[in-house]
Amino acid sequence: MAKVKKTYFCQNCGAQSPQWVGKCPSCSEWNTFVEEVVSKNEKKLFSTGPATKRISKPIAIGEVSDEKHNRIIFKDSELNRVLGGGLVHGSLVLFGGEPGIGKSTLMLQMALQHSKARVLYVSGEESMKQVKMRADRIGQTSENCFLLNETKLQHIFSHIEEFQPHILIVDSIQTLHSDYLDSSPGSISQIRECTGDLMKFAKETQTSVFIIGHITKDGSIAGPKVLEHMVDTVLQFEGDRNHIYRLLRTTKNRFGSTNELGIYEMQTGGLIPVLNPSDVLLNNNDEALSGVAIASTMEGMRPMLIEVQALASTAAYGNPQRTTTGFDTKRLNMLLAVLEKRCGFKLGAKDVFLNITGGIKVNDPAIDLAVVSAVLSSNVDMPVSKEIALAGEVGLTGEIRPVSHIDQRITEAQKLGFEKMILSKYNKGVKQSDFDIELIQVGKIEEVFRHLFGND
Repeated sequence: MAKVKKTYFCQNCGAQSPQWVGKCPSCSEWNTFVEEVVSKNEKKLFSTGPATKRISKPIAIGEVSDEKHNRIIFKDSELNRVLGGGLVHGSLVLFGGEPGIGKSTLMLQMALQHSKARVLYVSGEESMKQVKMRADRIGQTSENCFLLNETKLQHIFSHIEEFQPHILIVDSIQTLHSDYLDSSPGSISQIRECTGDLMKFAKETQTSVFIIGHITKDGSIAGPKVLEHMVDTVLQFEGDRNHIYRLLRTTKNRFGSTNELGIYEMQTGGLIPVLNPSDVLLNNNDEALSGVAIASTMEGMRPMLIEVQALASTAAYGNPQRTTTGFDTKRLNMLLAVLEKRCGFKLGAKDVFLNITGGIKVNDPAIDLAVVSAVLSSNVDMPVSKEIALAGEVGLTGEIRPVSHIDQRITEAQKLGFEKMILSKYNKGVKQSDFDIELIQVGKIEEVFRHLFGND
């Protein structure tokens, strides 16, 4: 009987140590090392052809073939967008998100919609009846979508060798385990070993593989960080359960851009792609209300117009509150300090609440101008015209700084029927003659205030 080998792994980064240490030497996190059994039997999990050894030879970079990757095109345009134009054959995609956000629903929906390719859906968390109930709720079916309820990796590969699917979906990687490791499912060594075998399988057979991963309480994908380095693409599914919109972001993509974003609407019949997010994120209320401004933001390469709501009121308990939803609170504190120091607006003794509608989170600095305008509108109790969109970054000196992709932002506002757009005068190459919408170019916050409210 082989001797059982035990070692210690860092739960944060996957670093290995022969003995327990308090501080990880790789990621500097404290108390993250756990003991695991790693005795391993060297056996091949699957067979892809004759056992011939190939020796790689160095070749000149100019001689490498530059033909484009073959891609699988789905009916879901948003999924195609975030994958860079479709799913590359032989790629390994890691799909993470919070519990109940809709990861399994989106993967099953994709498998049922793509009827031309054989899809094997391996469920380690739910029974076949539960997956079938979800498919009935979606209201779709496919003769090429097959279900497998299995968690042992060796059994999965034996079914794959017989079935030979074009797309493999594993739900989830934390439930798989290999017989050649004695540690429990979900441990770092099991996750790393199973992902490595799936990656080898995908590259050698040119089978595209989706693996669904859990996330930790701080929002990062559970397991060692090396898991994200091993895969070709990392997709993050985000959203608030209290809102109907879900965001699909690309945090890593070896075959495309990481600046793409897909938006879905959660309905009874599944996740519906939102083709025009600006139209659904704006309030169609005709009544003019104070504290509301429309911001032009970029999510990846997609321009969107979103509604920013602010409420400024006298602090009831002496200690002013600063609360935000979908926006960085520290950024709001900085903008309020600029308004008070540079522009003379007394907001230090007032509660300020800020909300980005639709339940989405925005990190684009171009939203600064809309945030400032919404706060000032609530402070003076005067509405901002619903025909005006804003795009600009606010600096510490009170100047309005230029933002990127200004042409796309202006075009999106013009397409949605806005009459005016306020932007920085330092944006180069912007000509009024190129657009039908009126462009108001400003350099200071005081100029914005005069344009919006008509006084000093």
